[in-house]
This record gives sequence, structure tokens and C-alpha cells, in this order.
Amino acid sequence: MDGLLILWQDTGLANFQWQQLVMIAVGCLLLYLAIVRQFEPLLLLPIGFGAILANIPNGGFNEPGGLLYYIYEVGIASGVFPLLIFLGVGALTDFGALIANPKTLLLGAAAQFGIFATLLGAVALNELPGFAFTLKEAASIAIIGGADGPTAIFLTSRLAPDLLGAIAVAAYSYMALVPIIQPPIMRALTSVEERKIRMVQLRVVSKREKILFPMLVLGLCVLFLPAASPLIGMFCLGNLFRESGVVERLSHTVQNELINIVTIFLGLGVGSKLSADKFLNLQTLGILVLGALAFAMGTAAGVLMAKLMNCVCQDKINPLIGSAGVSAVPMAARVSNKVGQEVDPHNFLLMHAMGPNVAGVLGSAVAAGVLLALLK
Repeated sequence: MDGLLILWQDTGLANFQWQQLVMIAVGCLLLYLAIVRQFEPLLLLPIGFGAILANIPNGGFNEPGGLLYYIYEVGIASGVFPLLIFLGVGALTDFGALIANPKTLLLGAAAQFGIFATLLGAVALNELPGFAFTLKEAASIAIIGGADGPTAIFLTSRLAPDLLGAIAVAAYSYMALVPIIQPPIMRALTSVEERKIRMVQLRVVSKREKILFPMLVLGLCVLFLPAASPLIGMFCLGNLFRESGVVERLSHTVQNELINIVTIFLGLGVGSKLSADKFLNLQTLGILVLGALAFAMGTAAGVLMAKLMNCVCQDKINPLIGSAGVSAVPMAARVSNKVGQEVDPHNFLLMHAMGPNVAGVLGSAVAAGVLLALLK
């Protein structure tokens, strides 16, 4: 009988707590969104499965010696995985649209307004009972507004690692919901005539310009904001692999095998932080609400900046491409193109929107560097 009792006490049935069951249900919800709804499946699927593994009683996944423990410590706590993701994203990115129309850099910068506005909102939320965000935690929450998952993970792992699970899930969930969240904001802030604006054809960008551009970006980062150089540096290295034309094998590996492998481990590592004791609290709800506000304000700021630029620029800018200033590449650019074609099926905004979209990646990395330099 004693043996049976010991065996029973070691089963999941005897050790499950309702909080763990809730978090396993959350993991299953993420799997549903990834598989059925196809919302960011490359990340939500491993995050959801990691959440399930992390909440198995007596599984030991998150304890020293467990698989998820080492994945998190080696890849996320160290900041290595987000940097490798940036290397891959750089290799997948074409800076041509931004180089051809450098004014769109302002749209990417304006879309980062949501980050700093939400920072103040997170601090103000401390006036309500149940909330006690430090300035570092508020900064980590605010970076969700950049719609850049690797940047959010990188900054949070440095400033507020205990909030990593909630912030990562919020960041990637809102990135996945770009086609749902952005269009109503875009339509509300623009008229039909503004959405019909046709932009001037982009000029052809030379190979020399594309090679020199990442070096110029990195040089400016080193001179003015070294704290952002880990993210910007890896992004520029990946882009140089792509544009140099002399390391096709490295470029192919970074764009495919490396980024795929890192994505698997990054998702599992984030999922490991979705344990019931870290996720089920009032602060998590606050993070989700503030993240949505940050994303909405970033979208609105990009659109409004484009409208403002039209007051002074000779060549008109379709305000819809301002929403692509958030760095959900290339989904935000596709949404700008889709909303534009609702009123004019022959107006192709995709390449124009890629300018602020790429600028948004750089902008979110710069914003993270500013916050890290001020608060580390």
C-alpha cells in the first residue's frame, strides 16, 4: 500500500493545481491561434507548447537540470537568441524602399511614440491598487508598442526578466493581430481621398548604396547610441550578408536554418516563463491592456505623422503607409497596401510601405537602446 501511495503522490493527478490547469489551457489557446487561425504560428506554436510543458507538475522542465531551464538561461537570459533573430531578420530585409525614399524614416520614428507614451501610462497605473510597476518594468511593457518581439524579449530580459512571459506573449499576439487592430485606426484617421493618394514611383537603388547603408546605420549607432549596437549590429551584419553578394551560403543559412532553429528555442524559452506562479496575477492583465494601447498609439502616430508631412512635402505621402512604422515586418506593410486597395484597387502601396516598416525595426531597436542606456 505504501508503494501505491508513493506512486499516486508522484502522478500529475495528485499534484495538479487549478492555476496550472488554467495555464495549460492558455497554452492550448496559443496552439489554436497558431494552427487554426494561423496567427504568428512560427512563434505561438512553440510558445504555447512550452507553456504546457512548464506547467506539468513534477515535470522539472523549469528547474535546474531541466530542458527549458537551460534553453532560457543560455539563450534568453543571456540575450543571445533575440540577437540571432535580428541577424536573420537583417538578412531577410531589403532596405531599398527606405533608401529610395528616406523621408519615410520619420514615419518609423513617429510610430515609436506609443512606446514612450505607454511608459508614462505604466507608471501612472501604479496609482491603482494591485499595481506596482518599477520604472524598468514600465519600460519593458512600453516596448510592446514597437511590435517587435525580439526587441521586447531582449530589453525585458535585461530590465524585468520576471515579466518576460507576459510581455513576450503580448508582443507576439499583437503582432499577429495587426490585420485586425490596425485597419479601424487607419480608417478613422484618414479620409477616402487621403487613402486614394498615389505616390511617386520609387527610384532604383544601386547595389553600392545597399552595401554602404548598413555600415552607415551601424556607424551612427556606435557614435550616438552604443547601447543599441547589439541589436543594430546584428541586424546590419545580416543585411550585409544579403547585399554583399559574396557570401550566399552564409546569407542562405542565416535566412533559413539558423533563424528556424533559434525560433524554436526562443519560443520554448518564452513559454517556460508562462508558469502559473509568474503569469496569473493582476499585473499580467495590466501588461496586456497597456500593450494594446501602446500598439494602437504607435499605429496612430505613424498615420498622423504622414498627414503632417503632407502639409510641407511637395510629393504627397499616402497616410496609410504611416501605420507600417511599427516593425511587424512585412505584415504591417501588407495591411497598408490592403486598406489602400479597398478604395482604389489599382493603388499599390506595398513597396512604399516597406520604407517605414524597415525604419520601424531600426526605430524600435533605437528606442530599446535609449531605455537600456537610461535604466540599466
